[in-house]
Amino acid sequence: MRKRIAVIGGGIAGLAAALRLRDLTPPDTEIIVYEQSGALGGKLRTGELAGVTVERGAESFLMTGADGRESAAVALVRRLGLEKALVHPRKVPAALALGGRLAPMPAGTLVGVPADVTALGDVAQAAAGHDTDNGHPLLAVGQDVAVGALVRERYGDEVVDRLVDPMLGGVYAGRADRISLDVAMPQLARTARVEHTLSAAVRAAQAASGRVPGQPVFGALEGGLSRLVGAAATAGGARISLGLPVRELARTAHGWRLLLGPVPAPQTDDVDAVVLAVQAKPSARLLAPVAPAAAEAVGGLDYASVALVALALPPGTPLPELSGFLVPPSAGTLVKAATFVTRKWDRPENGPVIVRVSLGRAGEEDRLQFDDAVLTERAWRELGELIGGPLPPPAASWVQRWGGGLPQYAPGHLDRLAVARAALPPGLALAGAAFDGVGIPACVASGERAAEDVSKAMAA
Repeated sequence: MRKRIAVIGGGIAGLAAALRLRDLTPPDTEIIVYEQSGALGGKLRTGELAGVTVERGAESFLMTGADGRESAAVALVRRLGLEKALVHPRKVPAALALGGRLAPMPAGTLVGVPADVTALGDVAQAAAGHDTDNGHPLLAVGQDVAVGALVRERYGDEVVDRLVDPMLGGVYAGRADRISLDVAMPQLARTARVEHTLSAAVRAAQAASGRVPGQPVFGALEGGLSRLVGAAATAGGARISLGLPVRELARTAHGWRLLLGPVPAPQTDDVDAVVLAVQAKPSARLLAPVAPAAAEAVGGLDYASVALVALALPPGTPLPELSGFLVPPSAGTLVKAATFVTRKWDRPENGPVIVRVSLGRAGEEDRLQFDDAVLTERAWRELGELIGGPLPPPAASWVQRWGGGLPQYAPGHLDRLAVARAALPPGLALAGAAFDGVGIPACVASGERAAEDVSKAMAA
């Protein structure tokens, strides 16, 4: 009998799961992707501003994984035949906005954590004599801590506040003192369980990364990352259902029953297996009747809200010779980062000067509660102040809000995730950023793992 599999969630994790299921299951298997919004791709959404392609969500992906091999995102690009569309940012430095100046980003750090604190110059001063060898590893086996807790203990507050916090804020919109080391910096977590000093742990993590100096760190696709979404949706041959929310999940004698659609006009669909590729709270709601322990383990994950403002400044607008900059939370600005798109991605210099500004951090949701015009004016004004001079008014702009868009992984996240996955009935799997980390490679790998889990369960 022909098998049917539902993938709930049409972000890149769900699409990667559907594609992997197509590779792993018999050709007649029906795969259905349910996405309650009107569009696939989740946080991958390519937009346009003043005739220039500008991402409305993630703008790039890591080229290599933690093992030094090509990342899951690059492997997916190759699987879809898009490798000729790969592009890389220009080798232009980035900066930190510190005390009214843009200071060059120190080289050789691991997500802002240096191996050599003497190389930080005046960006940050480390606490003298704190990173000593006490005769045992920094962390016990299985121990997870907040990134900030470890770095503050060993290097002092200034390294965290002026370097690590803005780096993690750029990725997670979160604070170093609340983000799990295991999730945010798994290589460093592993070496910290062996090495006796933080500097030695950073050096060991960097050596284990396997990255080849000079090779691109990040990649994107010519024409935008929405190409990856469209190609993945097409190649898998899955049936795509948009605008039809999955409201309940129930066990049946032979699999699962999905309750779909609005309350006044419910529909049902019976399938043999399910991949849940949605955020933590909707996942917990669907899991509660069928796997209450799993629901409890994942339901407490918090999220940060952010907004992106894209500005098209007049041609020739002078900007610093940078790809962009990060802003420490201590600056008090709503702007936490800016990307000089025109310079970073080698856009035509005779066209509009495109800048993408990121606003908001975890716990600052109230600061984003203004209309688009107010947020745009705030982004434009603070951008000028941070780079040291007023800017001409933008000729065009847009605002993209990602309410509850970025997971905040508290220490112990991986243990809670292990509890959740162990409590799942066969034929049900979890995928996506809520569980396995932000970033396109992490989401792709998560979706593929979920596909492998349910296909094994179906074959048992």
